[in-house]
Parts: sequence; C-alpha cells; structure tokens
Amino acid sequence: MRKAPRQQRSRVTVDAIVEAATRVLARRGWARFTTNEIAAVAGVSVGSLYQYFPDKLAIAEAIRQRHLDEVLAALNGSDADVDASAPLSRRVERFVDGVIAAHSVDQALHRVLVDEVPLAARSTYPEFEAEYQRRYRALVVESGGPGGDADADIAARMLSSAVEGAVHAAARRGDLDAPAMRTELLRLLFAYLADRQRTD
Repeated sequence: MRKAPRQQRSRVTVDAIVEAATRVLARRGWARFTTNEIAAVAGVSVGSLYQYFPDKLAIAEAIRQRHLDEVLAALNGSDADVDASAPLSRRVERFVDGVIAAHSVDQALHRVLVDEVPLAARSTYPEFEAEYQRRYRALVVESGGPGGDADADIAARMLSSAVEGAVHAAARRGDLDAPAMRTELLRLLFAYLADRQRTD
C-alpha cells in the first residue's frame, strides 16, 4: 500500500477499493483485473485509487491478506466448540472441518488468488503463517512421535503442505464439499499422525 489511511474517511475509501477489487478479481480473473474497473465499482476516481495503491499487484496483496484473515476466522470458528481436553481424534475432525470451511470462503476468489495472481504480489504474512502452522504443530505434538521441536516444526510443515495441496486440488475440481473429501482428509491426517507415533 502506498499511503496508509489515517482518517476515517480515508479508511472508508480504502475499504471500498479493496471490497470492489475483491468482487472484480473474483468475477473477472487476473487477466481482466483493471484499476479502471475497480475505481468505477468502488465509486472513486482512478487518481484516488492510486493515492493508496501503486498498482494492481498491491491491491491484490491487500485482497489476499483480507482473505487470509477470513480463513483464520473460519478456522477459529470451527474449533470454538471443541474443548482442549477433547480427544485428539475429535480435534482432528474439527480441524479438517475448519480447513474445508476456510477454503470454502469465496472459492472463486481463492482460486484466482492461488492460481492466477503473480507470485510477486504475495508478500509474506507472518501472523497468518505463524497461526496456521501453530495449528498443525499442535496436532503433531499432541500425537507424539520422534524428535524435538525442530522435527515437530518440519512435520507440521509437511502435513500442512499435503493438506493444502489436496484441498486446493479438490477446490479446482469442485470436490471440496464432497463427503468423501472430508473422509479422505481425515484418513490422511490420522495415518500420518499414527505413523509418527509408531516411529517413536
């Protein structure tokens, strides 16, 4: 973002731009994502848009960060009713439900952000990444298994990569809501976590 909004009016303008851009990007895709259309949908001038965003890559990054916040909110909602003392199997089930729900938040937008927006627009979002990996790491640590903290971190990254790959592929095929998808994701997590316990 070029200029951080300080006043309420500026924040409203930035929110309107990002909201309009989100709709345009989800509907038109990256190739037809233009600042002129974003400004028109937002009801602002192109000049106003450029006061806050230097280019469409910066707008895409603002959309991505907002979308990732929505993903975390979906994950938080999925495990809100699960007590920390619940059995690991129940927590894994709720986690999988959360991952599916998180990837169901505006699937058209998610697909464009993952498959079409150039990688250059994807800056790191350490708060999201830390919270997302913390959830996988908690499952790995609770399941037991070999090694210390470094091994648990690597195992969490491996598990998140496997789940993300499977979920993104399912979303592209339109299988994300299929009951068999949930069943197979559970099987993947349970098998991985059980195998780690056996190698202790």
